[in-house]
This record gives sequence, C-alpha cells and structure tokens, in this order.
Amino acid sequence: MELNTLFSPEKIGNVRIKNRIVRSATYTRKSEKYGIVGNTLVEFYDELAQGGTGLLISEFIGIDPSGTMSAYQLRLDNDSFIPGHRKLVNAVHNYPEVKIAAQIAHTGRQGVHPKYPPVAPSPIPDKITGLTPRELTQPEIEDLIRKFVATGRRAYESGYDMVQLHAAHGYFLSNFISPYTNRRTDNYGGTNENMARILTEIYDGIKDEVGKKFPVIIKLQTQDFVPGGLEMKQGLAIAKILVDKGLDAIEPSGGISETQIGTKNAYPSRQIKLPEEENYFLPIVKELNPSMKNCKMILMGGIKNPISAENFLKAGITDFISLSRPLIYEPNLPNRWMSGDLRPAKCRSCNSCYVTVFTGPVYCVVRRKLEKRKQRKMKNKE
Repeated sequence: MELNTLFSPEKIGNVRIKNRIVRSATYTRKSEKYGIVGNTLVEFYDELAQGGTGLLISEFIGIDPSGTMSAYQLRLDNDSFIPGHRKLVNAVHNYPEVKIAAQIAHTGRQGVHPKYPPVAPSPIPDKITGLTPRELTQPEIEDLIRKFVATGRRAYESGYDMVQLHAAHGYFLSNFISPYTNRRTDNYGGTNENMARILTEIYDGIKDEVGKKFPVIIKLQTQDFVPGGLEMKQGLAIAKILVDKGLDAIEPSGGISETQIGTKNAYPSRQIKLPEEENYFLPIVKELNPSMKNCKMILMGGIKNPISAENFLKAGITDFISLSRPLIYEPNLPNRWMSGDLRPAKCRSCNSCYVTVFTGPVYCVVRRKLEKRKQRKMKNKE
C-alpha cells in the first residue's frame, strides 16, 4: 500500500506543511536552567526535523514564571528569551519545508512551583498535588490573557510558523472550559461562551498583535474523565465556538492529572497493548469533524500504524495525525514509513519515557537499552 495522502502536503492557515505528520507537544526537560534554549534542546529538535516530520509542535513554553512546573521548562515570558528560540527555530528550518509551532501555556491548578502557589478560575483542591489553587480575580485573568498574547508575539518574532494554545490536560486554559474546575459566575464562567472566552480573547489578541496570517491552533480538552468534569457533549460545544471563531487547527485531547486516580490506563500515561486500543481519540474527532469548516483537524492518541493513518486521512476523518511517544523511540519514523517500511511504530507505550522526565531529560528507556546492547556486541567483536 502506498501512503500517498500521509505524505502529501496540506496547509494550516497559509502555512504549507510538507506531509500530514505532526509531532505532538511533549515536555522533554531538555532546556537549560530557568527555561533557556541550549544546545541539548536544539539537537533534540534537529533530530526530529531530520527524521521527516512535517510539523513539530514545541514542548510547553511558559508565558509567565508562575506558570512553569520546573526550572527546566521552556520560557518565553520576556524578550530576553527570543534569541534562544530563534536558534531553535533556525535549526528546524534548516530542513526543507519542516515547520515548527510554539506551544504556549501556564500550569494553572496543577502547578507545583515552590515559589508560586497554583492559581485557577476556582479554588478546587487538586487531588494529586494536594494543593488548593487561589481563585483569580477578573483583572488577574485579564493580565494573564495579555501575557499569553505577548508570548504569542514573541513566538512570531522568534520565527515560529504558528502558535498552539495548550488548553488541555488540566493546565490553566483547560481549567476554564471544565465545569469541574470552573465554578465562576462572571464573564469567564457559567455558559459555554463564557468558559471559552479566555481562549477567544487570546486568539483575538494574538491576531491583532501579529496579523491575521499567523496561524493560531489549539490543543483542546474535550473530556476530563473525572466525575463532574468536562464530557464529550460540552467539549464538542466549546470546540464549535472555537471553530466559528476562526482557530486554524484543533488537536482534540483529554484527561487531567486526576484522571489517573483509580485507573492504570489513563491519558497521558495510557498504555497500549493491543491494536484495538490505538487511536483512542478517534471517536471525538469523528463527532467534531462535520463542524470543522476551514479549521484543520489533528488526530492524536495512540497512532502507530501508517496504514490506519492513511485510511483516516483518505476518508476525510482528519487532516493530520500527531505522534509523541513513537517519535521519542524513533525520531526517524516518518522517513522509515516514506521509504516503504510500513511496519507500525516500534514504541510499545510502556511509558518509560513518561517516568524519566521526573528525574532528568526525557529519553526512551527501551531504545537506550537496545543501543547499549548493540555497543556491547560491537565491543566484544573487537
């Protein structure tokens, strides 16, 4: 079978992507201390770009020091960070037609920074951290909106091809669109329109700041998978508001840190052992697809088989597919598929990479073991 659609070009806004493969944003803990871009991070993205992925979405980039999880989390909250990000972008752009998006975010109620207590739309205790976030005033919300817009402007000036708002996984922006974490009765709570207001205002602010041609895309929470949380019906309604607003692409996702309570197979640490467990966000994409208009769809979640990906694209279910863990194991996976090797991704979803990030830079434990074994064999032959 030929992967004619998977390796055909497509646009997000006015930006042409050379193929339909997206690297989904993944925290790597590879920045230098205090969120500075260094050679280790640049080399990581260089390897991904060389591997054939069409669009790389950066890891979580903090819009404010208070919204970072670690000293090794990327930041772009003032202009001094721009030169480092330009270096990163230029490394990716060295490869023909490879594009890169800056994912901008704030930790919100899931923050555990020792200096900055967590904040959220409502003071709902977090069952994982044990912390109760401080409820923000409306002027404080408006100030953080301005910081998102300013970070979007810096991403544009750094040379990024687009910006992605991180409104998923229990972080700040997703806190506003969930009835579990947003109990407000002002302009930022209550109705779906009010809950989505922070997203539409950031979108408008970035477009006003840098121009209509700079794409703004979103990683969007569609389900929380916790009692009283965001469910698919409301997630679809909020997504429709954003499509109508003009967002250039949506990457539907789900789950928060508390989702893992009571289950060992919850996103983002979901394990996949059988083919039928793959493509786990496909149902929400199928539901959302008919209302997409000019907004492009990015399907994520356990995609491993290139033939399945090709079929989803051919059927018009999605415009792009995004991968995360498979590219940690095999940065060269897109090139492998393009060469005609159609075996599924080697990643076993064991989540060893998810664990490594808590102690140091992320890496695939399985891949490293195989590399060391190979090195020992070569040494023994000598």
